Amino acid sequence: MFFDFRDKTVLVTGAAHGFGRAIALAFARNGARVWGGDVLDDELQETRRLCREAGALCEVRTVDVRHKPAVDGLVTEIRAASGAVHVLVNNAGGVLGQVGRPLEDIAPEQWQAIFDVNCTGAFYCAQAVAPGMKEQRSGRIINISSGAGLGISLTGIQAYASAKAAQIGLTRQLAHELGPWGITVNNIAPGFVRSNPSTERQWESYGADGQRELVERIALKRLGTPDDIANAVLFFASDAANWITGQVLSVDGGK
Repeated sequence: MFFDFRDKTVLVTGAAHGFGRAIALAFARNGARVWGGDVLDDELQETRRLCREAGALCEVRTVDVRHKPAVDGLVTEIRAASGAVHVLVNNAGGVLGQVGRPLEDIAPEQWQAIFDVNCTGAFYCAQAVAPGMKEQRSGRIINISSGAGLGISLTGIQAYASAKAAQIGLTRQLAHELGPWGITVNNIAPGFVRSNPSTERQWESYGADGQRELVERIALKRLGTPDDIANAVLFFASDAANWITGQVLSVDGGK
């Protein structure tokens, strides 16, 4: 399938590494103007360099999606520079360095931090781009959830599983609210992919036996890559998905 995003402006959050960088690069290679946001400035600059090497116009900004004024400011800047945000990819998230612990040991601020970066941030970003998308009567919002949002978290982190499930609910709700303006809202639930320092630590924690068991539970008998996730994002953002909204696509090698 050929994807053409020339004349499209794409905002990718969590673009410093892993899925976010792969998604930003995929859009860059297919002609989009790319804006990337993250809290990790050094790695974000590397994403910018790679996108520009691919021939794309790319700008990056340090932004914490948990802070609404920062999100609103970024979207205002993008609209002033590019005229519109055609595609929003809510990829920012993760476990913020936390590990699985018993329920009674979780402090309120630890719960809230993970919930906010994975779900509230997606809400703030969608809220910021919605007026412009309504004006142009078109748009794509793609949320990156997790298999944890459909089942359980492999790490046992309660807030992560809950936030990703909530993000899926937000996806379905916004699909119905924004559909009359030609805006689609879809969700991708990746399986386990070695894509960033957190997933590398998780992978190592399983040991050789646990790693084999994890791969054996996958129908295709292999781990996926960040590019597998990026390809699914391109599909949802493309004209081929014009009549698809409110859906969750598991990209997990088969479970």
